[in-house]
Amino acid sequence: MEWSNLSAFFERIFAFNEAQPLLFTQFYFWAFFAIVMAFFSMFHNKILLRNTFLFFVSLFFYFKTSGWFLLILIFSTCTDFFFGKWIYASKQQWKKRLFVLCSLCTNLGVLFYFKYAYFFTDVWNSLFHTHFEVVNYLALWTNQLTGTHFTIDKILLPVGISFYTFQTISYSMDVYRGKVEPVKNILNFGFYVSFFPQLVAGPIVRANEFVPQLYQKFFLSRRQFGIAVFWILNGLAKKMILSDYLAVNFIDRVFSNPTMFTGFENLMALFTYSLQVYADFSGYTDIAIGIAMLMGFHLPKNFNSPYKANNPSNFWKRWHMSLSKWLQSYLYIPLGGNRNATCGTFLIFAIIMLIAIFLVNNVWVTLVVLSIALVLLIVWIGFPQARKYIFTNINMMDTMLLGGLWHGASWNFMIWGGLNGMGILSFKIWRHCNEYVKTMASAGIFLIFFLLQQFLPRPFFVIASIWSGIFFLGCLVPMLYHAFVSKKPLQWLDNAWSVLMTFVFITFTRLFFRSGSNLDPKTANEEAWATAQNMVAQIGGHWDFSLLGQIVSANYKVFVLFAIGMLIHWLPDKWKRWYRYNFAVLPLPVMLLAVVVAVFVIYQFVVADFQPFIYFQF
Repeated sequence: MEWSNLSAFFERIFAFNEAQPLLFTQFYFWAFFAIVMAFFSMFHNKILLRNTFLFFVSLFFYFKTSGWFLLILIFSTCTDFFFGKWIYASKQQWKKRLFVLCSLCTNLGVLFYFKYAYFFTDVWNSLFHTHFEVVNYLALWTNQLTGTHFTIDKILLPVGISFYTFQTISYSMDVYRGKVEPVKNILNFGFYVSFFPQLVAGPIVRANEFVPQLYQKFFLSRRQFGIAVFWILNGLAKKMILSDYLAVNFIDRVFSNPTMFTGFENLMALFTYSLQVYADFSGYTDIAIGIAMLMGFHLPKNFNSPYKANNPSNFWKRWHMSLSKWLQSYLYIPLGGNRNATCGTFLIFAIIMLIAIFLVNNVWVTLVVLSIALVLLIVWIGFPQARKYIFTNINMMDTMLLGGLWHGASWNFMIWGGLNGMGILSFKIWRHCNEYVKTMASAGIFLIFFLLQQFLPRPFFVIASIWSGIFFLGCLVPMLYHAFVSKKPLQWLDNAWSVLMTFVFITFTRLFFRSGSNLDPKTANEEAWATAQNMVAQIGGHWDFSLLGQIVSANYKVFVLFAIGMLIHWLPDKWKRWYRYNFAVLPLPVMLLAVVVAVFVIYQFVVADFQPFIYFQF
């Protein structure tokens, strides 16, 4: 009996259980981390032994998170280790390019199979009226070889595959570009690829940022220790107090069935989701940065108060910064960046536009796409001096569209990426206009949508007319102030208005982001589009204002928490640095007491439902 109990205990510890992955928000993880640190402290300055230990610890962590998808991580590690060596050793340029191409094809091939098989099969079937079905060939071959009975009609997405795939691609590219020498020991390289704090949800660590740290001895100052503890507590608070509580008590209920809720509730679900997704993802990276720092490693900053951005371009310099920099270095610049265009520039843009025309099969979409193509052609022919500007913006749109697709295999994610690209392009034009042109342009946009909603009373036109009307007033008031009161700019008011408008714009693009999340890849496109349409219909439909008091009363805790979260987010950076520094230099007994109190408060918000981190699905 005792032996069976002991066997069951070890099975719980070492076997994969899909219902109990190793998450930062669970006590099981912190027990695991305490054991890791106990062993780590024995040989933290024996570099190869330390890296080997952390490599195998990371493999165990990933196995507990994703089961036998661990084999894909090992495959990716082994292939890119050798590709890096072959790229570096090759004397001829064509051989270097060949091995880089092999690395790209291998990595992207694995990623496309597991993440985009349903998406591209659906596109192919829609375009050519075929009826191909997705088959899990790995399960099929395993069944044929071993006689097992794995299901073959469904492909599951390995957790974190997008993150570590982009990481290994950056390694091959950095070796090719001469930014880093190849790692000589596969155990060191495996540690770089699989370092467990950031393995499954980032930040994406580029080779030239992390590989040099492989060979550095452990160092952790007293102040760094305090900062690391602060980041861990900060991340836990974001995840469990803000993200999980808002999701379970309001957001998930509305998004699961938008038509059961009023327009006001749908609108508030969108705004609270903006805070949820930020708190969830930045919370994960805060914890990852803190854990890594306790082991003497430094991960790149991934967020910089993104909702303080005063335009869409600035937002993407503050949000998921490691992905934005990765896309800039390995997609935008190779496409030509702001210098020129390549074949890939026009090929990607043309393929996406043509697929959109054929799949949507809507005359309005076709007219819009053809109009864009015609305008670009006219400018290309008639205004040669504008070609560089066109190149830059097509490269930017390609990057944003593919960046959207990176997040998920659904057209909703590509629409989301495209809307963000359009926001950046619009701002580029807008910033060169004076206040009179801005007022006239915003008045024209408002008039167009106002007339459309009068003659074509559809929910989207109602929303667009209200928002463009508010935007017009935001341009009109400062113009009148400068014309009749004072020429001095109202800097703080202008910036606050820009931040608010940017936040509203980003929030509405998230309609497509959230509606495409957490879905079965087989049905993602239809379900996501239906959810987005239903929410637009509710928000742009008739509002019964007599219900507002009842709604606010029923959800006041959610709305108050949302307001507190946004106010903390908008605090000046110097205030945040002040309380972060002062926490870090607290005497250890006082810091321990603060940690106990913080953990106690955080765990008062624990929800009954299991809430994985949002970016695990990407």
